[in-house]
Amino acid sequence: MKLTIIGGGMTGLAAAYIAAKQGIKVTVVEGSDKFGGLLNTFEIGGNQLEHYYHHFFTQDAELRWLLNDLGIADKAFYKKTSMGVFRNGKIYNFNSPIDLLKFKPVGLIGKVRFGLTSIFLGKFANWTKNEGISTLNWFYKWAGKGITDALWKPMLNIKFGPYASQVPLSWMIGRMAQRLNSRNDGDESLGYIQGSWKTLLDALVKKLEEMGVELIKNEPVEEFVINNNQIKAIKTKNLSIDGDKFLLTIPSIYFDKIKNSPLDANGIEYFGAVCTILEMKRSFSHIYWMNVADEGFPFGGVIEHTNFIPKEQYNNSHIVYLSRYFAMSEPLANMSEEEIKAVMIPPLKRINPEFSEDWIKKVYIFKTNTAATVCDLNFSDKVPACQTSTQNLYIANMAHIYPDERSTNNSIRVAAEACEVMDIKADFVPYGASLSGKIGFKNKFEK
Repeated sequence: MKLTIIGGGMTGLAAAYIAAKQGIKVTVVEGSDKFGGLLNTFEIGGNQLEHYYHHFFTQDAELRWLLNDLGIADKAFYKKTSMGVFRNGKIYNFNSPIDLLKFKPVGLIGKVRFGLTSIFLGKFANWTKNEGISTLNWFYKWAGKGITDALWKPMLNIKFGPYASQVPLSWMIGRMAQRLNSRNDGDESLGYIQGSWKTLLDALVKKLEEMGVELIKNEPVEEFVINNNQIKAIKTKNLSIDGDKFLLTIPSIYFDKIKNSPLDANGIEYFGAVCTILEMKRSFSHIYWMNVADEGFPFGGVIEHTNFIPKEQYNNSHIVYLSRYFAMSEPLANMSEEEIKAVMIPPLKRINPEFSEDWIKKVYIFKTNTAATVCDLNFSDKVPACQTSTQNLYIANMAHIYPDERSTNNSIRVAAEACEVMDIKADFVPYGASLSGKIGFKNKFEK
């Protein structure tokens, strides 16, 4: 069998690896000049760093399997990290029950309800029964107005913008399960890879080449060749590539851009994301991951990477991500890099009054229009079946991550599920705690 994979992000590369291990002839066709998609990195402080912040969780068994299989498991490590919340003009630590008790914007009853609802969502709630329930409405009912207004509502607003009220509780269940399962006695340990995700990407691409996988880049797919409802080949500007089975891993919004495509987005929309990365002379705060819960900020997270990975690995520079998702209807979608800098940097002084732009050595801007799917109520109705109505044409993309959160680990899980649908053995890929790959695949939850 010959498998042709359209899209060379993590899902496509992982599917190629799984299939090639079975002796299948695989071709991966990527439209851009790089493989890896959102995993790509750049040089900063003499090291490599992700365009969009990356870490992984202790329960990510699929990723650990891949690292081990590629012979780079020794490059992965875990460290305790710190979380915080900026609310009412003050930074609060947010790592333990004691920190929760010290969180002044909410009274004691609100804190108790926050703890109980968080545990319920992360440990006991069934996501399949909560797709039609708004996360925000559920929090108002069960966590209470105090904690919802102080924490959950502003965080949902900054992340989901105009869609904040439509985020299904199922998504929050996936998110809470991911975070709580990485904690031990309140402390959260997160994983990273020495040399950045480039270490993984380089090892994976090298192994694929050694296994005889044909890797083609700079060739966006322009046309499907379909006869008698069966896909026979794909065409790019310069190539015509035939095959037996074709796996489409690109974002759903690009489906109908392909000539003769029998597919469309089925109502799926995507959020964009921008990461403004500051290389600085001084540390901004003592926290790794700070959620910004006050209104009027252009970013929702301040992620100080060098509070996770030592600054010595970046020539003693301090590295800070300012992260923000955006809807295509928001002004940020059309801003230039200079406009983004002008919007993002000045508000930092509201969080740390000592901050000065003189601290900044250099600013890097990375932006994508397909960072995550817009998961609205009953989103599973929009998730496409992996096996399409066109014979030998299959789909596995970011929509299949739902109800979990986008991650390298979840991309591997989706790739494994897609391989099984295509009758490619993938049961050697271990299951961790991922909720991805549950919709649209045989023998899985489907409406």
